Amino acid sequence: MTVKELCISCGFEEICLPEPDREVSGAYVGDLLSWVMGRAGFDNAWITIMSNINVIAVASLSDVACVILAEGVTLDGEIADTAQQKGINVLKSSKPIYETALMLNGKV
Repeated sequence: MTVKELCISCGFEEICLPEPDREVSGAYVGDLLSWVMGRAGFDNAWITIMSNINVIAVASLSDVACVILAEGVTLDGEIADTAQQKGINVLKSSKPIYETALMLNGKV
């Protein structure tokens, strides 16, 4: 499933989608950035509530397919611009982390 298809099927909001056709092949949930960097898999959808610039850096280093900000968290404009420039797909869910993760079950 692509990031765009995942966004549509789960009803996530697009914050930035520079690579909508990127394949998603799993999911990782976590907020401790150093932990995520060592454990999130290539092409995973990473679910977090963190919204600072370091999320974009970790997403880039981990080469995840997208970041899904749960619980209604969003990025400020400058961070969203940086994500766009670095090719990091960022989506938003209004649901809690657990419910957001459940939405991915069977899709990735």
